[in-house]
Amino acid sequence: MVFESTMICIDDSDWMRNGDFLPTRMQAQEDAVNIVCRYKQRESAENTFGVSTLTNGKVLVTLTNKLGSILTRLHRVEPDGVVDFTVGLRVAHLALRHRKNRSSKMRIVAFVGSPITESEAELKKLALRLKKENVSVDIVNFGELEANTPKLEGFVKVINGKDGDQSHLISVPATANELSAALMTSPIIGTSGNYSGAGDSGVGAAGGASGGFDFGVDPSQDPELAMALRVSMEEERSRRQVEQRTADETAPAQGGGTSDIPEVAQGLGDASVPTASGGMFSSMTEEEELALALQMSMEQGQAGLESGDAALAASLAEALGAEGAVGGDEDMDADEGDDVAEALGDPDILRSVLSSLPGVDMDSAAIQQVLSETASQHQAKEGEKEKKDEESDDDL
Repeated sequence: MVFESTMICIDDSDWMRNGDFLPTRMQAQEDAVNIVCRYKQRESAENTFGVSTLTNGKVLVTLTNKLGSILTRLHRVEPDGVVDFTVGLRVAHLALRHRKNRSSKMRIVAFVGSPITESEAELKKLALRLKKENVSVDIVNFGELEANTPKLEGFVKVINGKDGDQSHLISVPATANELSAALMTSPIIGTSGNYSGAGDSGVGAAGGASGGFDFGVDPSQDPELAMALRVSMEEERSRRQVEQRTADETAPAQGGGTSDIPEVAQGLGDASVPTASGGMFSSMTEEEELALALQMSMEQGQAGLESGDAALAASLAEALGAEGAVGGDEDMDADEGDDVAEALGDPDILRSVLSSLPGVDMDSAAIQQVLSETASQHQAKEGEKEKKDEESDDDL
């Protein structure tokens, strides 16, 4: 991880008494400096930061990682004088050169809320010198946008060069009211979600920044609570992603409630019914599944009717096979046994009785087989009867 040493240059000129940023430009700047220091501290405990002025180039706090000393010194600063942008940045660069951690990168964050008196040529010369020393510069331009924006844009472009993007210019109009809120959505803090973007030179505008904070908590007032809420949100998002993946993995195993359909199809022995192994149910629409279920239900009912017809036919065959026993039972009346035997043995009467019964399919193979056997037995009995009658006539 790369550590950073940052000098924050504040504007302490008389222009900072204006109230276009609530409550004043000076106090809005103090809040913004607090946020920058907290962000640098949260990035790494090894990061250091200090504070200097732009009016006379005075170092208020040398590089440190103690936020309390920064805030205490800022509260004692009173607006006075005129900004000297060149002197202020040179003094900040000199303070960075005396940093303890020589491997840390150098960065200057300058707040400019009053008109810059330097010409564009002087600013270009200063930018080339800072670029040569590998110093990144972030500028927060507020209050006097019309006078300062063209000069500061050229300054940042020179520092970044053609391919650089380590330096940024954030222009905040007075309509934003809260300087700290606009700063939190800028590349300086590192949360570029609501930042309108920068061009090749790294220059952007934070005029559209919202005055609200994430979760309704101001990180400058309660950074621990804001961080806890952010971590909680990330954990909740991760938990939901795990639950979604689990649901996606278990859904194919459950088969969407269609696992019973292949079993019914196998029970019916119908090879035309698709099975789940072919993956057809997963691609079926709701209407197709309903039609398939209706078809299988009808086939199951037809199978039930055929089994019922087979049972009825078996009962009739058993009755016909026991015809002799019924006729010869000593406990049964002889006339009643003859009538039952005659009724069961007549194919016409049997056909009439079966056709009148509900749910009996006369075209089924089992019923037709019983009727055929009954007809054969009836013809055999009629033949024997005629033969007996002929023999009786011959005896007479």
